[in-house]
Amino acid sequence: MTFISNISLDPSLYGLDPAALEFFQQQTGITEEDDLKHHILAVQAKAFAVSDEFYRHMLNFMRLVISRHPKYQRVLQLGRDCGSPLLLDLGCCFGNDARKAVADGWPIAGMISTDLRQELWDLGHVLFRSTPTSFPLHFIAGDCLDPAFLSSESGPTSRSPPDLSSLASLNDLYGKLTAIHASSIFHLFSAEQQASLVRAVAALLSPVPGSIVFGSHVGLPKQGTIREETLGMTVEMYCYDPESWNKLWEDAGPFKTEAVLKEVIAPNGEIGWRMVWSVTVDTKSTV
Repeated sequence: MTFISNISLDPSLYGLDPAALEFFQQQTGITEEDDLKHHILAVQAKAFAVSDEFYRHMLNFMRLVISRHPKYQRVLQLGRDCGSPLLLDLGCCFGNDARKAVADGWPIAGMISTDLRQELWDLGHVLFRSTPTSFPLHFIAGDCLDPAFLSSESGPTSRSPPDLSSLASLNDLYGKLTAIHASSIFHLFSAEQQASLVRAVAALLSPVPGSIVFGSHVGLPKQGTIREETLGMTVEMYCYDPESWNKLWEDAGPFKTEAVLKEVIAPNGEIGWRMVWSVTVDTKSTV
């Protein structure tokens, strides 16, 4: 994909719903809405300069996706009930969703975030006016399509908890994770890459019944390729339908799968689809 350097950010696209506004005010300490808007747009501009992919997420990074998921409260309950629970936010960008989960009670010592670029995570500290000391959440940068970073064939897992302070790759978490959040990630890749990533992510999940992967991304009533015009660029995405998406996960392990399509109306009036899904280790499976 080629980055077009003359694309400009449009401040008119800025918008926080009431829940997001309250969250950003609490997290940043900036209570005046105009001051908060100026701060967010300034950080957004810095991120735009860092990543040639960021234009695809300019609206999403201000939203709280994780807390809108129908399984979110169940995930928070896992954080309360499990000993040493571990939650991974895959494709975290600035870390909004990870911070939201921590604010809602998930223990920060058991929260891990990952994205392709360290710079975006660092800008998250700028956005939320924190430091690695004041907000010591574990972050690891890497390419989730690189087998050296994330592979479905990482070997048997031990029962001892991982040392998060020395994580070298997501493969160190093989079979360890209580929950994994993955939103707006899979549709960025080809059909084959998505299928491979499903197997790799499934391998990270703890075999304990009830462990869960959950998220949302662009979907279709019938799987296929869609093309979108985004800021003057044509973007192609391969999208699964709920049935075919569930099949990928069912082939990857003893999972109970749920996936539904929700209609989304774009600002230009076009109708699209977002698939909201979850994958849970079957309670009938044995550990």
